[in-house]
Amino acid sequence: MKFIMTMLSESAYCPFPEGSETKICCLLNGLWQVSGAHGAIDPARALPDMLAYHDAGFTTWDLADHYGPAEDFIGAFRRLLEEQRGEADLKQVRAFTKWVPRPGPMTRQIVEQAVDTSRRRMAMSSLDLLQFHWWDYQDPLYLDALQHLADLRVQGKLKHLGLTNFDTEHLAVIAEQGIRVVSNQVQFSIIDRRPEREMIPFCQQHGISLLTYGTYCGGLLSEKYLGQLEPGYGTLNTASLRKYKQMIDAWGGWALFQELLAALKSIADKHAISIANVAVRYILDKPSVAGVIAGVRLGLSEHRADNARVFGLTLDTEDLDRIRAVTNRSRDLFHSIGDCGAEYRR
Repeated sequence: MKFIMTMLSESAYCPFPEGSETKICCLLNGLWQVSGAHGAIDPARALPDMLAYHDAGFTTWDLADHYGPAEDFIGAFRRLLEEQRGEADLKQVRAFTKWVPRPGPMTRQIVEQAVDTSRRRMAMSSLDLLQFHWWDYQDPLYLDALQHLADLRVQGKLKHLGLTNFDTEHLAVIAEQGIRVVSNQVQFSIIDRRPEREMIPFCQQHGISLLTYGTYCGGLLSEKYLGQLEPGYGTLNTASLRKYKQMIDAWGGWALFQELLAALKSIADKHAISIANVAVRYILDKPSVAGVIAGVRLGLSEHRADNARVFGLTLDTEDLDRIRAVTNRSRDLFHSIGDCGAEYRR
């Protein structure tokens, strides 16, 4: 019996890393939402929901060692999938985790222990992708960590090595050291277009893919907020909503954001899709972008059918001109915040 009943077209999948025969779903299921900052997640409801995402064709997951039980959820899901569906279905799953260590000595033992912990939690002999984050560029020991990770990749404990929230300057330092990374995960949306300035040209030159988060602005880029008064901080009930409301404030404020939502709504109505679809398609069409991360609130809410519509959407010149007519009047976040990830290192 064939269990996978995918609603996604072939256009929903792209090679990863660049030039590889291996493919990922271009809309990744993000598991930051299980970390506790978005409400409690019931494991008994989470696993069946993960199976529903898989059956719908959303087979790629993004998580981290510090996202609460996220790695354990992946491990339990993989065991459940193998038990109920078999090895063929298990091979369709891609799970990308992160390692976010505190700066300090990065010995081979420390690095290998972190990788082994993720492998054990996720029930994987070899991690599909380990995305490395470093808080303090003044501490150059991140290069030691990356070199050990590169060695562990050769050893087979991880298939690919990536980064999270590195800026272009330090991405170049890593490349100069001869350490091969296949991806960098960065914030990228219609609101936050900082990667266009320096990151994308560098990634194009070096064959590095971008995985993007914040593309939905935590759900603010949706019909729900069109025509609404500016919400107070206390009314925004998730960490994502609070975070991306601050980005909107820095970008141009609520009044300009309402103009953007109105423009996106006109485009969405033209194509019979949603504002969120337009926001995601806009970023998926950018150079070097391999995937957009869509946060999932397992067992609480889901948008699988709506999200699938993004793969049938093509934005035309008129659509892009409508968006530019608004964004050209916004503030330059690269100038006010800095390159990708700068907001985490002030």
